[in-house]
Amino acid sequence: MKRFHKSWALAVILMAALASGLAPRAAAQSGSISGTILDVNAKPWADVVIRAVSDQGAKQETKTDSGGKFSLLNVRSGIYTVFVQFPPPNDKQAPYEVKCRVQSGEDAKVDLNFQEIVAKQGAAAQEQVKKAEEAKSKMEGLKAHFNAGNALIDQEKQAKIDLAKAPADQREVAKQKLADLSDQAAKEFQEAAKSLVEKDPNAHLVWFKLGEVYDTAGRNDDAAQAYRQAIAAKPDVPGYYNNLGNVLARAGKIEEAKEAYTKSAELDPPNAATAWRNFGISLYNANRLGDAVAPLQKAAELDPKNAQTWYLLGASLVYKMTTKKVGDKEEVQFAPGTIEAYQKAVELDPNGTWGQQAKQGLEQLQLMAPGIETKVNLKKKKS
Repeated sequence: MKRFHKSWALAVILMAALASGLAPRAAAQSGSISGTILDVNAKPWADVVIRAVSDQGAKQETKTDSGGKFSLLNVRSGIYTVFVQFPPPNDKQAPYEVKCRVQSGEDAKVDLNFQEIVAKQGAAAQEQVKKAEEAKSKMEGLKAHFNAGNALIDQEKQAKIDLAKAPADQREVAKQKLADLSDQAAKEFQEAAKSLVEKDPNAHLVWFKLGEVYDTAGRNDDAAQAYRQAIAAKPDVPGYYNNLGNVLARAGKIEEAKEAYTKSAELDPPNAATAWRNFGISLYNANRLGDAVAPLQKAAELDPKNAQTWYLLGASLVYKMTTKKVGDKEEVQFAPGTIEAYQKAVELDPNGTWGQQAKQGLEQLQLMAPGIETKVNLKKKKS
């Protein structure tokens, strides 16, 4: 009997050991870090980046809310360095650091009042935080003026549309409304520019938007100046050169416009055809049809399936026609490629706007020079 009991007892011990060996490991214990960040005026500091890094390299990050509060949950036990990163544009400065211990099931409090911290650390720290506060204030002012300017640009663009549709007796009122909205929008972006700091990453956007305001109002010289400032701040944006080219072409500064469009095409080769087409359109709209030929030919070469390009090219080439005296008559001599450009537009867009306008163009050519051959049937259907 004793041997039986010993065997039974041994079996129980083995089973207990086995069960112990197979039991799941307990989940790692964790706690949290939370607190409130107050600025140099002892007011809640919102949108401040809080980063906690453990002595083992584990990281967590969050931002303070509108009340300056933050919370990092499910933080493993250990010693942590909590970094408080100053807001842009002073975010490249060394962040403020403080250490804390996180224990299982507990919340480690990190409450920081920078008014008190600055008072303790002396003049150097006070100047650093003061600069951060000034930068924060400037950023808020910049954002407010930028958003207000954007809203006014939308109204300005609508006013321009309304002006184009306005009856003759209402045009002066519509024109004044456009000018007033342009002035208001420009003022907002000019105020935003005052909040820019040296090498501000937002500078190019402010100047571009100011250029857009002047561009919409037809103030070509002012628009060109603003677009140039945007380019100076960020010289690798193709659209800035494209817009600069538009206003320069409208102002009759053809060589300068060509340089701008060329740069746009170089920076964005897949859309180079668009840059040259825009150059041609700007010249065409400015009634400089002869000058429009070369850029439209480039656009057609790069994108031969664009009906608008071919139509505008044909219409611009008409400007280059000459006359030749044959006997007692003056015969029209069309520039090479005129008929072909119109025909290409019809082939690509037979039922669309550009194709229909190209057909009308060919009809006009036949009236000027009866007997010319085209590949397009221009006979009108009998009603």
